[in-house]
Amino acid sequence: MTKSSPLLATAAIFLAVTSAPAADWPAWGGCDLGRNMVSMETGLPDTFKPGEKSTTGDGILPGTTENVRWVAKLGTFICGNPTVADGRVFIGTDDATLQGDTRLKRSKGGMVWCLDEKTGQMLWKLPVPVRPKERLPVDAHYGQQNLGVCSSPTIVGNRAYVVTSAAEILCLDVKGQADGNDGPFQDEGQYIAGSKNPPVALEKTDGDIIWKYDLVDDLGICPHDVAACSVLVDGDILYCTSANGVNHEHTFCLHPDAPSFIALDARTGKLIATDTEDLGHRMWHCLWSPPTIGVVNGKKLVFFGGGDGVCYAFEALQSVPSAPVTFKKVWSYDCDPAEFRHPEGEDEFNYYIGDKRKKYTTNKDDGLFLGPSEIIASPVFHDGRVYCTIGQDPMHGRGKGLLHCIDASKTGDVTQSGCIWTYDGIERAISSVAIKDGLLYATDLAGHVHCLDEKTGKPYWVYDTHADTWSTPLVADGKVYINTKKKLVVLSAGKEMKVLSEITLGSAAYETPVAANGTLFICSQSYIWAVQQGAKETPPHVAAAK
Repeated sequence: MTKSSPLLATAAIFLAVTSAPAADWPAWGGCDLGRNMVSMETGLPDTFKPGEKSTTGDGILPGTTENVRWVAKLGTFICGNPTVADGRVFIGTDDATLQGDTRLKRSKGGMVWCLDEKTGQMLWKLPVPVRPKERLPVDAHYGQQNLGVCSSPTIVGNRAYVVTSAAEILCLDVKGQADGNDGPFQDEGQYIAGSKNPPVALEKTDGDIIWKYDLVDDLGICPHDVAACSVLVDGDILYCTSANGVNHEHTFCLHPDAPSFIALDARTGKLIATDTEDLGHRMWHCLWSPPTIGVVNGKKLVFFGGGDGVCYAFEALQSVPSAPVTFKKVWSYDCDPAEFRHPEGEDEFNYYIGDKRKKYTTNKDDGLFLGPSEIIASPVFHDGRVYCTIGQDPMHGRGKGLLHCIDASKTGDVTQSGCIWTYDGIERAISSVAIKDGLLYATDLAGHVHCLDEKTGKPYWVYDTHADTWSTPLVADGKVYINTKKKLVVLSAGKEMKVLSEITLGSAAYETPVAANGTLFICSQSYIWAVQQGAKETPPHVAAAK
């Protein structure tokens, strides 16, 4: 179904102003704080050979790749996305490769990596020990999946900002310990060893923490499953979703009064703003959606996808306040219409009936289940409009979804007045959209790739990858790159669907490919490849081997 309404006010596309060159990809969404996954890189290959794995498990065999500059083995779970800035590649993983470091024991926590962009060699790594149970609220359901760091690092100048698997926001020195232990945080030796172990001597290849903000201890949340938000940095202000969630039994939020959306001083890590929406009293699962910024009618707004299925727009902070403030809401838009919130007409509907794993579920995992969903993906701001998908944890199975196009210039409850169009041909999704040349590309969890008219929501084509898909499409060089559970899919961008290649990576791939400086950076669960047209591979290595 499509619903049309005039867009009464247009807004400039807001591009992030950072110290990074335009060819870098310094954050989730690149240099665009609107989070539109489009790269202007050219000369990118439409296929590559990932290479053959060594029988010893050490990496990829030399001479077996094609169009690959380097490949590095990093762990057993890569759920975040790489970012690239100033000759460095940053990425979060689990800590499976810690066995190569005799100082440390693996805790099934996470890892933040910094690799040389040209060669793939490790410059530094920061192990993130698992958060012990006694440092979580009683009855919390957190960390059991051992997915590691799922946040995409955000790079601004000489600082990297990331949400860790221990439910913290860290500010890191992009050079690690190579230039000394900088900043007020000086206890990295204890941090990487874990609180129950003696501190270790630091090495130049260890990470350097500038400051740490603990979402549990400092904000009072109860995290759920993973803390996965990719933070947004605008000048001296850092915006982040709080990762607050429901209890172990999935029946209610343990800390319902904790903030859902916050801002920190990016220089110091001090809390400077919180929301007052009380989402903890009506969220279904958890808060994961990375925020977005755009300029509307000359005013900068920040957009946040809620765990209650509502997209919110707040006034962005103009400067760092002298004391913490509350965000001023500009508008809200309910992405779950009545037939989703109340499919059987009753006032209360059990959200978890839609979880295919429950004994009482009515979800047949065929994409037809109708029920409420939250916003997990980033809202995308483009040309005065905000685009939102809805979905659930992939473990809940398939179900009906919706894609919304919202007029960002409205105020108040804009569920009706701000609706430009909706598209109901999509299933549940945890991925954002990508928009280029008047066309919008979206994926859903079932593996369908949708190409729509950006202005009207009219579908041009739908391609079935036949594989679970978490990845947001990357549009670059006339191509659409999508990672799936079975393969990397490369399609031709345009109104006519054309498959250019389908490449098996050897394991599931959950992250979104990115492009920077003439190179594609593509990950599977264990490996990252630097893919470049005509490149000859440098000697393969396990990035952790130092």
